[in-house]
Amino acid sequence: MRIKRLMAVVGLSLFGLLGSAWSAEPVGAALCVTCHDEEDLPDMSRSAHGFTADKRAPDCISCHGASDDHAHNRRPAGVRERPHPDRMFTKKSATPASERSAACLTCHNKDAKRALWGGSQHDAADVACNSCHKIHSNSDKVLSKATQTDVCYTCHKEQRTQMNRPSHHPVPEGKMSCSDCHNPHGSAGPKLVKRDSINDTCYTCHAEKRGPFVHSHEPVTEDCSNCHNAHGTTVAAMLKARPPLLCQQCHTPHAQTGDGPIFGQSTGDTRAQNSVTIWQGRSCQNCHTQVHGSNNPSTTNPTPQLLMR
Repeated sequence: MRIKRLMAVVGLSLFGLLGSAWSAEPVGAALCVTCHDEEDLPDMSRSAHGFTADKRAPDCISCHGASDDHAHNRRPAGVRERPHPDRMFTKKSATPASERSAACLTCHNKDAKRALWGGSQHDAADVACNSCHKIHSNSDKVLSKATQTDVCYTCHKEQRTQMNRPSHHPVPEGKMSCSDCHNPHGSAGPKLVKRDSINDTCYTCHAEKRGPFVHSHEPVTEDCSNCHNAHGTTVAAMLKARPPLLCQQCHTPHAQTGDGPIFGQSTGDTRAQNSVTIWQGRSCQNCHTQVHGSNNPSTTNPTPQLLMR
């Protein structure tokens, strides 16, 4: 008899403990998934934010806030719609862009790539992290060279047109991406270039143009974009205009300055006003080949000063 009573007491105790556990309301992200199940949310199990991918990953509350009113459907009187979470990341969200980005920066502020986000062009233009990045997804377009430009072109439509011109960097071919030259999260250089200047950014690939040269070409030393448009042009080598028209934006044609005849011209020849008689199809670079700088050390021959070979 005593054994039966003892078993009954133990059974009731266990039932009470299990019953309280079963009746306990889930908390945190566990409460979120009671409504937002697999049918409601896209698969993000393989992303850096997925729970199965990394146990250190943030949960729903880390980004959206505690959102007690939303979780427990505490609606003001006369309101039918469920209250929104504390932070919303949709396109029409009432949450300011700065607050949305701040939620991301609680984790993503520990490397140099995002150290200059505050006050950068994108930050000043109210562009939030979720404007470019997709969080609830296993694939993020901006992280792939093949698809990153589609995201950038959403705002930078002029650059899309330039990249479709005949002379361009191999961005449309998928061999380069915008982030190879630009840091969208902030930069000390102009136009969000990755280095401190446009030239230093170009030199990461075009090291042969860096110099120093014995005789430098001042526009080259100042800024590569004086002559080139890095996004693309209709002229070879991404030049802004074809020579000699490009060169003559700074340099006066030979015959007009009395620097001597070219190709047998006389300085009084009226045809000489276009520098080389008929300049269509000809170029200053036919003679001035070292336009980025010359290393000819001669001091008696004026050739190196004219950026010739």
